[in-house]
Formats: sequence, structure tokens, C-alpha cells
Amino acid sequence: MLSILIAAALSFLVVFAGTPMFVRFLTAKEYGQFIRQDGPTSHLTKRGTPTMGGAMIILGTVLGYAAANIVAGRMPGLSGIVLLGLMAGMGFIGFFDDFAKIRHKQSEGLTPLGKMIGQGIVGILFSVLVLFFRNAEGRTPASTHISVIRDTRVNLAFAGTIVGILLFVAWANFLITAWSNAVNLTDGLDGLASGISMIAFGTYTIITIWQSYHPCKAVIGAEPGCYAVRDPRDLAIIAAAIMGACIGFLWWNTNPAQIFMGDTGSLALGGAFAGLSILSHTEFLAILIGGVYLVEVISVVIQTSVYKATGGKRVFRMAPLHHHFEMLEWKEVTVVVRFWTIELIMAALGLGIFYAEWLALQ
Repeated sequence: MLSILIAAALSFLVVFAGTPMFVRFLTAKEYGQFIRQDGPTSHLTKRGTPTMGGAMIILGTVLGYAAANIVAGRMPGLSGIVLLGLMAGMGFIGFFDDFAKIRHKQSEGLTPLGKMIGQGIVGILFSVLVLFFRNAEGRTPASTHISVIRDTRVNLAFAGTIVGILLFVAWANFLITAWSNAVNLTDGLDGLASGISMIAFGTYTIITIWQSYHPCKAVIGAEPGCYAVRDPRDLAIIAAAIMGACIGFLWWNTNPAQIFMGDTGSLALGGAFAGLSILSHTEFLAILIGGVYLVEVISVVIQTSVYKATGGKRVFRMAPLHHHFEMLEWKEVTVVVRFWTIELIMAALGLGIFYAEWLALQ
């Protein structure tokens, strides 16, 4: 438990203390945000606010994880290393997207195809690593089984090992792309994505700590309610480090924001969230834990689909959903705090279901 506290505390301090210096650097370089012209007019005043703050979240997470392992005198687990690699890889793609916006002085960065190719490359590397590297017990970080709260009987390898591997790679890439884009869409108001991520990763910290205290031994399933999750303590340390980093970043990102996380941060957080859901075997439970992320995506899908099908009609005044409420003249802070509240409720519901399932197996 000490290592988890150290990870959260150090990542918080790194981001909290380091962000002002990063803001000064970005300001000197004139690396500011460009605002979409079709968005709420109140956002035009945010033009020029330093962006790419997600780099600090990634740095804080990596340093927090490293320090926790050093203090505990333990070697990092493969699950932790690969998860950090996924987070950093997605952040790298986001950095290129942010830098392209700055360089071309517009709100559009990489092309959708270019971004998808980058996400696909990172996702494939992650998928292969988590499915092939076994520990001394023969356990891999991920499995070809679809998971809800733990692995179900639905096995992607139903037609053979090769088919299972290919289907798992496709499934993992879908989750990584979907969640990273979901967080990216959520990052539209000061403090919205960072606050929701703080709650989501805090929830995963609790879940993975619980899993680390109830691991399956050599014979999987020998103990009622045990979790066949490899390296759950590593996952808990990283989840706690990301939570701490988001808290530290939120101090400077809350309205009026002094810095934005940019795609560097949103893609990194989305990738880490997807990775945690895969490695903790809670892929469908993540729908509740990251409920607001999902609602934001659904609002965009509905808006786009109806607009194309009806030749211009809209369901929402503007999508993603948080902009709809802005157009209804809700204050930005009101939208953010209410979305945080909804996320707290959904995360608590997910956590309750997770615990209730364990109790039912006792």
C-alpha cells in the first residue's frame, strides 16, 4: 500500500510543481491552443492558452511509478511497463497532433487517417506484448476471453489460436481507439477531462488494489472470487499515479485554465484507461467507470448520424454533449461540476457492482 501512496503523491507533486514552469516554456515558444471557429463564441478568449500539458501528466505518472518500485525494492512487472508504453505511445501521437495544430496555426492537426494509423501501430504492439509474454506461472497480462468484471466464457479463440490472436488484436485496438477518442472528445471545457479522469483512475486504483489482495494462486479458481489478473499491484500503482497526476494538473487546468492537456494528454489518458480495462479484465465494467467518456462519444455519433440521415437536422444544439449545455447558457463551471457529479455516480455504481459480484461468489 505504501508504494501506491508514494506513486500518487509523487506524481501529484511533479505535475503540481512542474506545470507552472512548463507553462512559462510553452508561452515563450508561443505554443498556444487554436480554437475551432464553429464552437461556442465564449471559447474564443481561450485562444493562445498553452497546450500539450498532457506531457506533464505522462511525466508525473512515469516518475511516480518508478519511485514506487524503487522504494518498495521491487522490479517493475511486465503489465506495468507495457501499460506505461501504451500511455506514452498514445501521448506521442497526441503530441504530433498538437504540434501540427500549432505549426499550421489552426484547430485541425493530423488527418483522421494519420491518427488512426498511429493508434493502430501502438495498439498492435501493446496487443502482441500482453498476449505473448508469460510469467513463471504461465500467465499472460491479457487473455483472449471477453471480460466484464472478470473473464467470461466468451473466448475469441473459439476457432483456433491464430484466429483468437487476430480477433484479440482487433478487439484491443477497438478499445484503445474508442477510449482514447472518447477522452479526446471529453476534453472540451476547463477541468472537464482532468476531473473525470481523476475519478475514473481513482476507481481503477481501488479495483486493482482489491484484485492484488485476492489473486488466484497456481490453480485458477481454487479460491472463491479470486482474480486471475497478472501484476495487479503494478496496475494499482499506475492507476494511482495517473490519478495523482490528474489532481496536480487540475489545479492549473480548472477554469480559467492556465494550460490545456491537448491531444497529448487526452489520447494518453484514453489509452491508459483502455489498457487498464484489458489488463484488469474489466473491459465491459469500464463502460460504467468511464461513463461520461462514453456519453460524450454517443452524443457525437447521434448528432452526426441524424444530421446525415435528415439532411441537416440536429438532435443537440452542438456536440459533444457538454457544448449542448453551454448553448443552453449553462455556465462552463456548472457544466463541468455537474458532469463530475454524474461521473462520480457512474463510477460508484461500477465499483458497487464489482464488489457485489465478489460477495456473490463467497
